[in-house]
Amino acid sequence: MLKLARYLRTYRAECVLSPLFKLLEAIFGLLVPLVMADVIDVGIPAADQAYVIWRGVLLVGMGVLGLASAAAAQYFCAKLAAGFGTLLRDDLFRHVLSLSSADLDDIGRSSLVTRVTNDTQQVQDGVNMFFRLILRSPFVVLGALVLTFVIDGTEGLIYLATIVVLFVVVFAVMYVAARRYRAVQGRLDAILQHTSDNLIGVRVVRAFRREGDEVAGFDREAAGLRDDQVRVGDISGLLNPLTYVATNMGLVAALWAGGFTVDAGAMTQGGLVALVNYSAQILVELVKMANLIIQEAKAVACAARVNEVFAHANTMPDGSESAASATAEVRFDDVTFSYPDGAAPALAHVSFEAAAGQTVGVIGGTGSGKSTLAALLMRFYDAREGTVSLGGRDVRDYRVASLRKAVAIVEQGGRLFSGTIGENLRWGDRTATDDDLMRAVATAQAGNVVDAKGEGLDARVEQMGRNFSGGQRQRLTIARALARHPKVLILDDASSALDFATDAALRGALARELVGTTTFVISQRVTSIRSADKILVLDRGRLVGAGTHDELVRGCDVYREICASQLPPGSLPEASASRGGGA
Repeated sequence: MLKLARYLRTYRAECVLSPLFKLLEAIFGLLVPLVMADVIDVGIPAADQAYVIWRGVLLVGMGVLGLASAAAAQYFCAKLAAGFGTLLRDDLFRHVLSLSSADLDDIGRSSLVTRVTNDTQQVQDGVNMFFRLILRSPFVVLGALVLTFVIDGTEGLIYLATIVVLFVVVFAVMYVAARRYRAVQGRLDAILQHTSDNLIGVRVVRAFRREGDEVAGFDREAAGLRDDQVRVGDISGLLNPLTYVATNMGLVAALWAGGFTVDAGAMTQGGLVALVNYSAQILVELVKMANLIIQEAKAVACAARVNEVFAHANTMPDGSESAASATAEVRFDDVTFSYPDGAAPALAHVSFEAAAGQTVGVIGGTGSGKSTLAALLMRFYDAREGTVSLGGRDVRDYRVASLRKAVAIVEQGGRLFSGTIGENLRWGDRTATDDDLMRAVATAQAGNVVDAKGEGLDARVEQMGRNFSGGQRQRLTIARALARHPKVLILDDASSALDFATDAALRGALARELVGTTTFVISQRVTSIRSADKILVLDRGRLVGAGTHDELVRGCDVYREICASQLPPGSLPEASASRGGGA
């Protein structure tokens, strides 16, 4: 928690005012039993009506002032906690976005969502309760204990013994509950992961009629979370009854001893009533302190999880050069890359060159490393061995922001965000005019998509673009990338949802409009890459062929097999005698 205290600096005044107003409220609360004791010991025996009324007015006044102090404290606490939570979440989210893809994979998506939302809320609640009670409750307990000693020393010793017992109970419960609460947060991560996977893959689940299995799996996760929460609840639930038992036993002892003291004339009846009131105040404040400690235990556990994210430094250091002046030549020099915990390299010793303005097709079977090649060029990951270069320089030398302005990627999923079509397209270039966007739309063959909505670029896009078909989303995401005017454009299976005629029209438009832009077309379709200036054939992470369509048909077995599975029989020439790779 102390590491997160830096977010309180903006609210220094609230950090002081909120506990001080709570302290003022506590002072008024401690004075009430003394006023009541005066009424019982002085006003009532003397039948002094004016004295009783005046003391009653004093009690009302202290109640009003106490209420005003409590309201002010609540206001400052709420402002402090809400501001703290906002700053914490903003900084945490900013840090998450700064991490590399490898770092995000290491922490886990579901865990990150839980930490940015649930954990930060628990920390915010802990801050709120801390500043509300950190001065008030100890002050009331200590003040009430001192006043009981003032009234009668024996009674004070009884209450002191009661408080010691209560502290032992509270800290024992807190220690056990805090350790178990971390396990509960881990269960929440698993629940979120299961829910996220099912919502994203809901069509697959329904297509294979696996709803029952997924519901059963979710039930198991939920049951585990329930069991852990019940265990924590059982332990925390012991707090109130144990504190009430200890306090009431102390009260019984105090009343028993107080009865003898009053009978002996060593203490007044008003003093005994004041002792009972202080007993109630001690009980209430100790219960509040117990709840505070439990809440702070949760907050500390959640703060530790948040700090783990902050402590996870970006393992992909930023470069210092700008890619704005870089040329569009791309080179892979003996590049090898493995994903964390991967059984085999996703790419192994891959080398090739792409000249500026060339169209490079990339083809291969599932898991051959096609998307990994794109991820390394975008620097989502860094190569373990070898060098990926743009314009003759290692991509690690460039600032990531400038590199990703120079290199644009369109992935198969075609992700859009809620807003308007224009707002989505301006992700490529915030300064782009409507005319610029419409030119990009025309090149991406998405003109009919925009026109069909009737509102042009102002047409609404629902979350994840669910009010568009897969092909429409793909064309709009291609237009978004084109609006950036990139030096290098990567189309990673970006036309998989397009029909052959639209795909052909898109390739023709890209060839006409993107003069000087190096284009990588990653596809499963031979028809999408056969006209490329160079085709790279990947197989199990290795480059097994590089050349034109005709060269590869004659000289690369893997490419010829792919063509044979997709093209009409008899459309392939006879293979040459040499059947090695064309790399």
